[in-house]
Amino acid sequence: MASVPQALPPAGATGPAVRPAPPAIARVRRRRRPSGEPPALPRQLRTSGKWWLALSGLVLVAWVVVVVTGTIRYFDVADTRVLQAFAALRTPIGIDVAEVAGVLATERALHAMWLTNLVLLVAFRRWRHLFVWFGVVLVVVNVAAVMSTTLQRPRPFEVELAGSWSGFAMPSLPMTVLAAFLVSTLYALVPPGHKRTIGKWVVCGLLVVTALSRLYLAQDHPSGIVAGAVLGVAGPLTAFRLLTPNSVYPVRYSRGRPAHLDVSGERGDAIVRALQDQLGLLATEVTPFGLAGSGGSTPLKIAVKGDPSADDGDSCVFGKLYAITHVRSDRWYKLGRTLLYGRLEDEKPFHTVRRLVQYEDYILRLFWEAALPVPHPLGIVEITPEREYLLVTEFIAGAQEVGDAEVDDSIIDQGLFAVRRMWDVGMAHRDIKPANLLVRDGTLFVIDSAFAEVRPSPWRQAVDLANMMLVLALRTDARRVFERARRQFSDEEIAEAFAATRGLTMPTQLRRMLRQEAKRGRDLQADFLALLPFRLPPVHIQRWTWRRFGLTAVTLVLAGGAAVITVGLLGSPL
Repeated sequence: MASVPQALPPAGATGPAVRPAPPAIARVRRRRRPSGEPPALPRQLRTSGKWWLALSGLVLVAWVVVVVTGTIRYFDVADTRVLQAFAALRTPIGIDVAEVAGVLATERALHAMWLTNLVLLVAFRRWRHLFVWFGVVLVVVNVAAVMSTTLQRPRPFEVELAGSWSGFAMPSLPMTVLAAFLVSTLYALVPPGHKRTIGKWVVCGLLVVTALSRLYLAQDHPSGIVAGAVLGVAGPLTAFRLLTPNSVYPVRYSRGRPAHLDVSGERGDAIVRALQDQLGLLATEVTPFGLAGSGGSTPLKIAVKGDPSADDGDSCVFGKLYAITHVRSDRWYKLGRTLLYGRLEDEKPFHTVRRLVQYEDYILRLFWEAALPVPHPLGIVEITPEREYLLVTEFIAGAQEVGDAEVDDSIIDQGLFAVRRMWDVGMAHRDIKPANLLVRDGTLFVIDSAFAEVRPSPWRQAVDLANMMLVLALRTDARRVFERARRQFSDEEIAEAFAATRGLTMPTQLRRMLRQEAKRGRDLQADFLALLPFRLPPVHIQRWTWRRFGLTAVTLVLAGGAAVITVGLLGSPL
């Protein structure tokens, strides 16, 4: 275990808080994953998905053979015999029943199903599933349409047509669209597990009933129905399993944040194996921890075996689980901030999960080496290459959020000293809020360095100071914090901090707590401004640049185009 750096005493403090060393943790020999061995949590298409892909491949091969040879008579003979057998069973009542049973494959029913999915996915804000739903349906339907148009197979011969029919017959376009819609609906709206299993049987039953109806009415060839159903099932099943896996994009109707991944089942087992193989930690339990204060990752409390020689018993480490969903959220977040703030928010988005977790680990180690009160970094664990990683640090057991803890002069000095130290080493935390400041036994800890920046603009550093003072004043009062701040910062620096900060530059939690205090008659920001010997003009952060102008124009054009396309799709038949 690396030695713990001793923090420098803050100026004017009653005495430096001595930081206790983290508990000893048992280590075992790490195991390098051999080449070719799957990762701890691989992306799985599963056996059924592979079979459906193989069947769709056979359909495509059969189609190519028919197109190349120019004959389909063998299929025609077999299909005609089957349709003749169904035609021999026809009765007037049977025809009426068959028309009702095949209603799902009609244009109006398919259009209603399409609109229902669109409304539900938008209402539940399941954007990833919505985009996959759109994409896979468009691809599957267009592939089937091209195949049928190229082959130009006519309606069944020697059998009287008892229902409506149009277009060509190989594959059956109504069956293809219906199968694609039903499977996409199942994977986009039904939670995995027992409910989805029941849903699969329901989808299977609906397809069988519709197929029998169309065979009874001689609306399609049997081979065309089979080909359409295979293509309609294989495409959505493959797309949703690969692009929206349950472990990353779960279908759920609880109010949990999308950033919080489920760590039970396969993912929990994968985390335990990966910790042992890559860091030599023997994990015994993985549980979510502090979800309310985290919106950009899945924070975890991981119980691990302690060092037997130290007789510490079991200990805990802290983990932040990052997935590809967090990278995409980070991109949208930073695009929004660029549109809002312009030049001063010139940060670049991360393009891979690996880069995101590497950056936070790097920042955390810089903080640690600079004697800042941060958790001890323990390493990075790969769960799925380029998709999921776990950042592991010391777990600060027994700590409270600063908003719930007793805040005295020593805690105030430590918080202000942390900002002063970041200024001295050329860094900014950028996410100072109560959830990221912990207090244990009179010692303040700063956590969550995901948004921290090296060599930030002076404006960023000034905002850190203002936010720290506001957080500390929540549990004390503005005058007390202001007087302690003047021992480490000049009046000009404090005035600059409150000239730079405003509602949009504060973390959401801090902004919400300040509004609650204002309802109680305590406007902390106004109290600090009243204590300043002089005020500086507000720092204007919404500045237009060519980059901001271009991004805003492109965003408006894309939003307008999407609105026009959506309105057109809503008003047009399938």
